[in-house]
Amino acid sequence: MQRAKTLDRTDWALLVLLSVLWGGAYFFAGVAVRELPPLTVVLLRVSLAACALLPVMWFMGLRLPESFSDWLPFLGMGLLNNVLPFSLIFAGQTQISVGLSSIINAMTPLFTVLVMASFREERLTAYRLAGVLLGVAGVAVLRGLDGSIGVGQTLGIGLCLAAALSYGFAALWGRRHLAGVAPVKSATCQLLCSSLVMLVVVGVVDQPWALAAPSTWALWSIVAMAVFGTALAYIVFFTLMARAGASNVMLVTLLIPVTALALGAVFLGEVIRVREVLGALIIGLGLLCIDGRLLDRVRGIGPEPR
Repeated sequence: MQRAKTLDRTDWALLVLLSVLWGGAYFFAGVAVRELPPLTVVLLRVSLAACALLPVMWFMGLRLPESFSDWLPFLGMGLLNNVLPFSLIFAGQTQISVGLSSIINAMTPLFTVLVMASFREERLTAYRLAGVLLGVAGVAVLRGLDGSIGVGQTLGIGLCLAAALSYGFAALWGRRHLAGVAPVKSATCQLLCSSLVMLVVVGVVDQPWALAAPSTWALWSIVAMAVFGTALAYIVFFTLMARAGASNVMLVTLLIPVTALALGAVFLGEVIRVREVLGALIIGLGLLCIDGRLLDRVRGIGPEPR
């Protein structure tokens, strides 16, 4: 079995940068949903990010799909990778902290393993099963086995878990329907589709023209989330994917909660509880089991040379 490549200094720099961009996105979303409905925040995020990526796609000589059937794979990806998870996470953040929502999102690779195994895309090994079980244990710790967390926080955790599951199905959809598509084109087209869907949904549900104007701080948070936490993050993500491989990129899920917890504590006054740290560590251990490199080192198997 092919093992993951070792990371050089540039790879590590990109990995840390990506964790800051995506961790920052959780922070900026946490700011925005204090003043605007979650669905409106999703619409602003995907539409602004699409506007930022579209010139990049054209600069690279890529074209938009020409027929409705050509758009369908991007529509499916937009629903599973943007519309559903963003809406669920932002709704969840109205009930739980920025840091906790980012920790729950670290379950995404665990759900991806289950989805891929269920649809016979990948084999569910003993290591991967152990990683999933550790993830479940981590969520149980976050929830509180003594029932000390209220109904609202339980709902928030559930919504963020559903978002992680949606990301798992997005990985399956991408493998089956977007293989070979240029990454920047995939990101741009799915964001355009997401923008169209959310424009209809928000127009019916939120009626944003009737909402009170948000503060400048909230507006700048949305712009930062869209430009840095979405558009730029996609570019860094695909660059790192090409350089270091998918298993190395997965390590970002271990770093995102660090950024989100720190930003939430410093700027939003969120308290970092022992339960959250312990749950994050257990989920992180589960991710390491799925990744397999730590276990390989324990067994004396070295990393693959670059």
